[in-house]
Amino acid sequence: MQTVAPRIPEYGPATHAGGAPEHRFILGMRVDATSYPDTLRRVLDWGRRGESRYVCVATAHMAMEAYDSPIFRQAVNAADLVTPDGMPLVWGLRLFGVKQATRVYGPDLTPLLLEGAARMRLRVGFYGGTPRALDRMIEIVTRQCPGLEVAFANSPPFRPATPEEDRAADHQIVQSGTRILFVGLGCPKQERWMAERAGRLPVVMVGVGAAFDFISGLKPQAPRWMQNAGLEWLFRLCSEPQRLWRRYLQHGPRFVVLFFLQWIGVWRPSSAKI
Repeated sequence: MQTVAPRIPEYGPATHAGGAPEHRFILGMRVDATSYPDTLRRVLDWGRRGESRYVCVATAHMAMEAYDSPIFRQAVNAADLVTPDGMPLVWGLRLFGVKQATRVYGPDLTPLLLEGAARMRLRVGFYGGTPRALDRMIEIVTRQCPGLEVAFANSPPFRPATPEEDRAADHQIVQSGTRILFVGLGCPKQERWMAERAGRLPVVMVGVGAAFDFISGLKPQAPRWMQNAGLEWLFRLCSEPQRLWRRYLQHGPRFVVLFFLQWIGVWRPSSAKI
């Protein structure tokens, strides 16, 4: 059974004096040098104020999707926060001069935000995952976070939603009073979904990928030492080879080569700044 991540210090060193996190463009995708405390503070404050925001939890896979698609790159770079979920992006930030860069991992960030939302009496919602994963996760997190109010939960079909289904889900989110919405549709679908609703839904949308499956216990997580060594991809590939082989064996080597070319200065990618 999954447990809520331990409470962490209230403050972190990840922001400039002006309040915006330091960032770098890796293969053209913006990556913010945030931290768990900084991300928690921002998301909970936005949620408290009822602001429409969205947060991308970025990996090397997302960087390659952004590299291949200017439209997707624009959606990610327009996000209010892009956290370095994967260790390759953390190492990338450090190599580009952000020495204090740390990982902000979606499956660890999710329970921390839920704990904060319960403490601040902010309603939360979940969009994505399978019905089984969603039900089990909600059972776990409501037990572990006393006072947490889950106001919305929807497991959409894997096929593209119809316009009517999209409108119905948007209406339900607004009517529910949700302030922080966890979106688990997977990359790149969840980032596109959030970008389309930026400014329309009065919620903070956080794209957390496979966090629903991990927290519910339906899929195993890589041991912490593999995560810290940047080998989580290998664990996931061995766990789901048929589904993930193309993602890791096609995108992984390309990421390494392109990042090296950017790092030594012989190639400068477009950042599609907004």
